[in-house]
Amino acid sequence: MSSQQRVMDILVEAVDTLTHDFDLIDFLHRLSTRCVELLDVDAAGVLLVDEFGQLQLIAASDERTRLLELFALQHEQGPCVSCYRTGRGQLNIDLTSPVATAGFGPFAQRARERGFVRTHALPLRLREEVIGALNLFSTRPERLSAQDLTVGQALSDVATIAILQQRTIARGDVERAQLQYALHSRIVIEQAKGILAERHNLELDAAFDTLRSYARHHQLRITDLASQIIDNDPPQDFPPAPRR
Repeated sequence: MSSQQRVMDILVEAVDTLTHDFDLIDFLHRLSTRCVELLDVDAAGVLLVDEFGQLQLIAASDERTRLLELFALQHEQGPCVSCYRTGRGQLNIDLTSPVATAGFGPFAQRARERGFVRTHALPLRLREEVIGALNLFSTRPERLSAQDLTVGQALSDVATIAILQQRTIARGDVERAQLQYALHSRIVIEQAKGILAERHNLELDAAFDTLRSYARHHQLRITDLASQIIDNDPPQDFPPAPRR
């Protein structure tokens, strides 16, 4: 399978993020695996920032990457952490160079122990929002080519879109539930207004004012009070509606 076809496969998979039952974790794992297939790297991992502002490993192409990333995160060290904090890619880092790895503490040593000699980190970013990073590792000293860098950033962007799309869907579920509740509430209130208007010979505006004033004074939701009116079970002190 050509590299172009593999890229197309990832893009097609990304379209599935629009569906309600999309499995984000599975997608990110496949994306990590695609990184190894498409780029001149041997392992990849996707890290996302959690609600506390801490990076967490979400998916990896293999278990040794997972262990390495967890170690790096525990010490808040490594190119992926720097990438997230600055929003800029950390590219072609020579893990055998004391100068290049001066700010990474024991990270470089642990990476070398696992056979890696070069690493890269690309931001998961949409405009000014950075939500994580894609970390790449290689057991070979060759630098990441310009083409690989372009493809790698494209994969990072696809991952970002997928993650944010899932957030939008989740948020949309809440919004739709709120909208449905609002629509239902409006129907209940209209029914209660009609009952009050009929029983007490009121204009609809006056009936609504009666509902709203009592609900506010007694710290009730208008919808709950309206439901009581519909059930013919109003509060005992519900004021008699003023006549027209």
